[in-house]
Amino acid sequence: MRILIAGAGATGGYFGGRLLEAGRDVTFLVRPARAALLAERGLRILGPEGETTLTPRTVTADDPGGPYDLILVAVKSYGLERVLADLAPAAGPDTVVVPLLNGMRHVGALTGRFGPRQVWGGVCMIHATLNDDGDVVRMTGLHRLAFGPLTAEPDDRLDAVTAALTGAGFDSRPSSRIVAEMWEKWVLLASLGAATTLMRASIGEINAAPGGRRLTAAVAAEAVAAATAAGYEPRPRAREILEAQMSTGERTTSSMYRDLVAGRPVEAEAILGDLVREAAGRGVPAPLLEAAYTGLSIYTASR
Repeated sequence: MRILIAGAGATGGYFGGRLLEAGRDVTFLVRPARAALLAERGLRILGPEGETTLTPRTVTADDPGGPYDLILVAVKSYGLERVLADLAPAAGPDTVVVPLLNGMRHVGALTGRFGPRQVWGGVCMIHATLNDDGDVVRMTGLHRLAFGPLTAEPDDRLDAVTAALTGAGFDSRPSSRIVAEMWEKWVLLASLGAATTLMRASIGEINAAPGGRRLTAAVAAEAVAAATAAGYEPRPRAREILEAQMSTGERTTSSMYRDLVAGRPVEAEAILGDLVREAAGRGVPAPLLEAAYTGLSIYTASR
């Protein structure tokens, strides 16, 4: 199976790198500068298990090749519109497109471009970033991937996609309820992102401060209420994970917080803005989510 990874940042670089290491036929669609860096240094993955250096095959938008059997879209939400045009010649009529983006807005954009049969859902969970050298740094042992068709209708491509994405050194599985899982991740990311960017601190630091635990619990409750009103109430296990993450004493942060303090663009619209609008449209109060979104909007406008 020919696999194209759109993006070789922390997410695409990690999962694509592990697939490459496992012997899968992997190509990375990247910008020219990233292609040059990968040609010079290789794709380096640093993590709890040590360091791995791989030699990736890269293509750029002017000649992406294709068609590919499977495309993993691993860009930030604010980079999706640009990459959509780049992917058009890489997809054939039977290509499966699995997005590893945050929130839900990307589903409509991708299905509008490729059609509902080609676009599946995807959820990745990983604590990773790029360092100053452009290497992928995995900060914890978490590396989980779930994928599956957006509807319950059988898809004869599922077995082949499952074979391609499993057994590659990370936790991976097909899901028959991928949309619900995407919402559960969205609730978690919005809760972590709102609390850490609003307070400019890690979850552990917030919880150690006066009133901090009430604040983190209230943020999570707002996110759960918004999802529930939309018809996607998190399952008990997802609620347990959310509670554990938001009550921890560890220095847990969010990718939005790390991007914010580094002066980089943030995914405020996809992670917080859309959820705030979901809540408002259903009459669900979400003052803390709104405050965090307002703050990040001011930050974005000032860049």
